[in-house]
Amino acid sequence: MTPAQADHARADQEFIEIAGGLRLESPRLEDGAALWRIARDSKALDLNSSYSYLLWCRDYAGTSIVARDRTGEPVGFITGYTRPEAPRTLLIWQVAVDAAQRGKGLAAAMLDGLVLRTGREWGVDMVETTITPDNTASNRLFASFAERHGAGLEREVLFDSGVFPENGHEPEVLYRIGPVPAPGGP
Repeated sequence: MTPAQADHARADQEFIEIAGGLRLESPRLEDGAALWRIARDSKALDLNSSYSYLLWCRDYAGTSIVARDRTGEPVGFITGYTRPEAPRTLLIWQVAVDAAQRGKGLAAAMLDGLVLRTGREWGVDMVETTITPDNTASNRLFASFAERHGAGLEREVLFDSGVFPENGHEPEVLYRIGPVPAPGGP
C-alpha cells in the first residue's frame, strides 16, 4: 500500500456528525466531480480542472474534508495540504459550500474539524491560506477561526497582482494562523 493509499484508508474511517444531519469526513475519489461542481457554482473560486479535483480526492484526502448531507452527497468541502518545507503547516487551498447550505456555519465547522484532525494525525499547529482582499466571507472565516482558537493571525501579500498571467487578478494575501492549540490542549 502506498503512503497516499494508507492516508486515504485511515481518513475514510473517521467522520464527525454536525448539526442538520450533516457529516464531515475525508473526500473519496468519487467525490471529485461533486467538488468541481460546488467550486464552479460558487462563482467566487478560481475553478481548477475537474482532473485536479479527482487528484485532490485521491492524494490529499487526509488533509481535506467534505461535508455530506443525509443522502451522502457532498454539500461543501475544504482542500488542503501540508507544506513540504513546513510539515506542521496546513495550507488551505479552497473552501466551498453549496448555495443551499451557506449561512449556517458549515465552513467554520469544516475548518475546525479539518484542523482538529490534521493536528491529531499530522501534528499540524499552523494554518495558512491566501485570500483576495474582496473576499469578505473568507476574510471573516479565517479571522474568526483565529479568534475562536486563541491563535495569532498575521497577514501579508504573498502574490501581488503583477505575478498573475491574466490581467485584473487581485493580490493573494497570505493569512498565517497559529500556533493552533493541540487537540485536547488549552
